[in-house]
Amino acid sequence: MSAAAQRLKFVVIGRVQGVGFRYFVCSNAHSLGLVGWVRNLPDGKVEGEIQGTASALAMMRESLRVGPSWARVEDLVIEEVSLPGSCEDRMEVR
Repeated sequence: MSAAAQRLKFVVIGRVQGVGFRYFVCSNAHSLGLVGWVRNLPDGKVEGEIQGTASALAMMRESLRVGPSWARVEDLVIEEVSLPGSCEDRMEVR
């Protein structure tokens, strides 16, 4: 990642498990050149961290608000996190 890289932590709330949401995130992140991770939470939410350029992260935010066709995103919580201890060099499902 370049010096202009940023990292975001996100939590997606709604019908986001069992609808391919994590793979949707990985596919979109990969196409945008983002790295990080995504996983299901026990309470039915999906969380993750993504890292990349500001423009790529802006596009990813819009994708997270919509999700795959079977998902229903009710809320999206995003916060910027510090970069030390960078994300993996790829996007992974946990």
